[in-house]
Amino acid sequence: MSVIKDVIAKVKQTDPNQPEFHQAVEEVMETLEPTVKKNPEWVKANIYERIVEPERAMQFRVPWVDDKGNVKVNRGFRVQFNNAIGPFKGGLRFHPSVNLGIIKFLGFEQIFKNALTTLPMGGGKGGSDFDPKGKSDGEVMRFCQSFMRELFRHIGGETDVPAGDIGVGGREIGFMYGYYKKIRNEHVGVLTGKGMEYGGSLIRPEATGYGTTYFAAEMLATRGLDFKGKTVAVSGAGNVAQYTVEKVNQMGGKVISLCDSTATIIDEEGINDKKCNYVLELKNVKRGRITEYADKYKAVCFEGKNVWDVIREQGIKVDIALPSATQNEINGKNAASLVKNGCICVAEGANMPSTPEAIKIFQDKKILYGPGKAANAGGVATSGLEMSQNSLRLSWTREEVDNRLLIIMKSIHKNCYDTAEAYGRKGDYVTGANIAGFTKVANAMMAYGVV
Repeated sequence: MSVIKDVIAKVKQTDPNQPEFHQAVEEVMETLEPTVKKNPEWVKANIYERIVEPERAMQFRVPWVDDKGNVKVNRGFRVQFNNAIGPFKGGLRFHPSVNLGIIKFLGFEQIFKNALTTLPMGGGKGGSDFDPKGKSDGEVMRFCQSFMRELFRHIGGETDVPAGDIGVGGREIGFMYGYYKKIRNEHVGVLTGKGMEYGGSLIRPEATGYGTTYFAAEMLATRGLDFKGKTVAVSGAGNVAQYTVEKVNQMGGKVISLCDSTATIIDEEGINDKKCNYVLELKNVKRGRITEYADKYKAVCFEGKNVWDVIREQGIKVDIALPSATQNEINGKNAASLVKNGCICVAEGANMPSTPEAIKIFQDKKILYGPGKAANAGGVATSGLEMSQNSLRLSWTREEVDNRLLIIMKSIHKNCYDTAEAYGRKGDYVTGANIAGFTKVANAMMAYGVV
């Protein structure tokens, strides 16, 4: 077997019950095959095998008390995957589906995503199987404080800087940062996604959605196209989806869909700025369900279905797809339906939202396809900008941060595009992103020797 196949086989043998991690490793490693002959020194130093093994992985108990006085127990995780180019950096996810395999897949992806941003950040990820939905502020606070009572031992401004992810927004970051500050007696940039009042950055909440849209615009431009007049499907209804809608509107597109864990809404008239603001209040303040949007704006509601199933079953035509919910939400059937109905571009706002079968269909049909590690890197890039502002004790203007984000996303696109072309895979953003990110980390690992 080849070096690459050996690494993939060993991962599956060593971690047999982590399918999401296997999927992420295969997706990256299979595109790295062209680098093996070109860089024999990486093979000799066993870089390929070393990079799929986390530097350390922590699992811990998180006991907390609900409003009725009942003691609850959840699991907490932090996987510090690779810090070759900077401190470990990656979000915290609070969702019932969280387990070690999912955190490892996210942390592994984060290595290459962070490398693409041009900022000095390594890859890590963490979270818990705690579900903040339906919990009171007091319950969420008590959980976050218990979670931080263990996590604080493993993080630091120059060591590991977590951020938010699914289920972790401004409320949760505030509770965790407040407790960290209390028990460590220091005010440092150890978490990103903080409120503006205590060290946050303008544009950080918007950054992933804005960045995904910027990346999609760059891909479209390679074919002389843009968002103007295009019908766009967006999945999810959280932070990423909300600001993707906002930026698509600014660029002249029309978003017709959103979804959460209960339902999908289709609004053929388009989710304009007024409706988008309603979604922001519904989700971020009222913490309501997307079905309430359907009641207010007379949109069509499909309960228990995700956006891509609805689009396939209803034969809805969209020009651009921006999946922004969770992993593996677009399967092969959904991908085939999107292509059949005229979709020309897919850019991933979520992490690994397309299955391998879906990715193959997009690539075989020459659809513009931007993988999450490149397309949604704007979130962690702006987290890096927040870290810079914390270190400098400065706060940049909204315009300055947004301009830096745009420059970073353009740079990521160019790096992916140029790298793919250099390896004979012009237009293949998966290969371009993986090789570009891997090359930067591999060179740093080589410089350190065997550590």
